[in-house]
Amino acid sequence: MSGRLGSEHQTPLTRPVPVGPARLRLRDAARLGGAGLRSRPLRAVLSAVGIAVGVAAMLAVVGISASSRAELDRALAAMGTNLLVVTPGTGFFGTESHLPDRAPSMIARVERVTAVSATGQLPGARVYRTDHIPREATGSIAVLAARLDLPGTVGATIASGSWLGKATGRYPAVVLGSAAADRLGVTTAGVGTRVWLGERWHTVVGILHPVPLAPELDGAALIGWDAASAYHRFDGHPTTVYTRADEHAVEAVRALLARTANPGHPEEVRVSRPSAALAAKRTADRTLTGLLLGLGAVALLVGGLGVANTMIISVLERRGEIGLRRALGATRRHVRVQFLAESLLLATAGGGGGVLLGVAVTTGYAAIQGWPTVMPAWATAGGLVATALVGAVAGLYPAARAARLSPTVALSAP
Repeated sequence: MSGRLGSEHQTPLTRPVPVGPARLRLRDAARLGGAGLRSRPLRAVLSAVGIAVGVAAMLAVVGISASSRAELDRALAAMGTNLLVVTPGTGFFGTESHLPDRAPSMIARVERVTAVSATGQLPGARVYRTDHIPREATGSIAVLAARLDLPGTVGATIASGSWLGKATGRYPAVVLGSAAADRLGVTTAGVGTRVWLGERWHTVVGILHPVPLAPELDGAALIGWDAASAYHRFDGHPTTVYTRADEHAVEAVRALLARTANPGHPEEVRVSRPSAALAAKRTADRTLTGLLLGLGAVALLVGGLGVANTMIISVLERRGEIGLRRALGATRRHVRVQFLAESLLLATAGGGGGVLLGVAVTTGYAAIQGWPTVMPAWATAGGLVATALVGAVAGLYPAARAARLSPTVALSAP
């Protein structure tokens, strides 16, 4: 009995307990990698600063270029990249055609059209400083009937006085273009004076600045659409229709304008091509995008080389530590994960600092230049992700090299 009991009590003590391979959890790997970096803080900080400078340089170039491009887009938009001009062409037999009086309202119904305005020429009307000037001395000043929304459509601004309103657009009032005012001898202080226009005195209510998008308005005297019909027998047919379209749909809108302005005879309608500034903008966008991608790739490559160099030196200097850990039971996988974690932490820390520094540099430079601050989301997120990937790739070789070291060789290394 006693032998049987003794045997029963000894069996659990002598039975071998299976022991599986040790596992290194993600949290433990991160803690181990951080401890490795803290053991050499100065080198880790310098390496992270080198990576941060590379990432910051990339983001600063991207951000400053994007901000500059935004300013360029704004300037080009002000120049009229989305402006189309509709004018009457010639008939089948070479006769002059005209646009229907409903052309502006029909064009306004086209999808993606944002603004429409028009002017109509009064060929029989002339404008003079006084009624004593011979009719032959016209000064090459055209008289145009203008819709009230013309300045907003063509980007015209008032140098003095005001634009035609609901009241002044119905009565003998006139707004002079900058060149027309010079030829008539009317200065910006001369708003309120009268000019002889179409055998009737008209009061000058405003003078325009030069209009780059519509230079034909600089040498014109502009009166209200209703006043032209009431006092100068204007037939209501526009001679120029200015159309603003969504910038991304300029070509599509242009293809519809002739049929919309004159459905009966679209072949008798001329439509201007999109501004050359639009083509310049698109070319600049493609060029800058290629430039940014190239600079970003170079910066990330430099950062990756810095990480790889730091980790290789770390492996060479810490062979004794690696041998001791192997002798105490650490597997090759543990050593590989440790050095890979150090590489990832180093790259991520440098990438995060680089993102903050790059955003700060971009914001400051854009503020000094008066540009809108633009930092593409893909640049900040891509900078962090790409830096982590580069750090992982750069740490693969040092980690594999450290894992291959045998405990005896590592411990015997000087």
